[in-house]
Amino acid sequence: MEFFLFLPQMRLSFEQIVERARAAEAAGFLGMSGMDHLAPPLAEDQPMYEAMVTNTWVAAHTERITLGSLVLCDTFRQPSMLAREAVSLDHASGGRYELGIGWGSVPSEFEIYGVGSMEPRVRVTRLKETLEIITALWRGETLDYKGEHFTLKAARQEPRPLGHIPIVIGGSGKKTMELVATYADWWNLHTGILDKLDDLRDRAGTARPSMQIRIGFVPSEDQREEVTATTQRRFGKTPVIGTGPELVDHFGTLAERGVERVYAWFCDFAPPSTLAAFGEEVIPHLA
Repeated sequence: MEFFLFLPQMRLSFEQIVERARAAEAAGFLGMSGMDHLAPPLAEDQPMYEAMVTNTWVAAHTERITLGSLVLCDTFRQPSMLAREAVSLDHASGGRYELGIGWGSVPSEFEIYGVGSMEPRVRVTRLKETLEIITALWRGETLDYKGEHFTLKAARQEPRPLGHIPIVIGGSGKKTMELVATYADWWNLHTGILDKLDDLRDRAGTARPSMQIRIGFVPSEDQREEVTATTQRRFGKTPVIGTGPELVDHFGTLAERGVERVYAWFCDFAPPSTLAAFGEEVIPHLA
């Protein structure tokens, strides 16, 4: 099992984000992903940086970790531009970028900001076209394309990716799973459908399962009550709360179920001390 840090780029300065990225790198996390919204869900009054700009800044201040988003909202970007942005980040980072993409988890954003459609069918067909266009441009094709949403005439892109840019797709609907099987290297599924993993696994093709987990890390037993109270106040009763050995057991069970990557979302906003302790007490036992 591998671990990515999930760090929403909100309520943190760029300096604090870089500090956490470097701490994650030192602790053994293989990557770091942020979110992609036009306003933070359920915290619309809080400051938040844009996803691609944040990834570019973090890439310039780290050496090894992979950067990405869990996941970019397809509707926010024109596919030819997104293809070029991704390749630019790929080159700038030395091959440390992966493209996470989905068709949007907060439909109200589309109405508030006037982007895209709130209709699921429209959004998923647009994502299909985006993936068709992006992968064709990355292959170096000169592309003539006519779809429901996009028309391209003799379109091409240089430079091409340094190697293979991994694609992460989130979701579990029928049409989404078809895209996962066709395009994805990683398939991110919601914790609420873990019991359906076995049934859905064959429909994911060769994509490897990943899962985002909210974590209340308990550094010592005398801090359990405080950590539990803070975690549940911020995120309710859904996070996994435990010491290093307890988390090893929990993630070990997920690994046995077939989950190959965890995006760890720490409920204390991932200070370096938490990342270092997690890297010492959890990651080596599961990597």
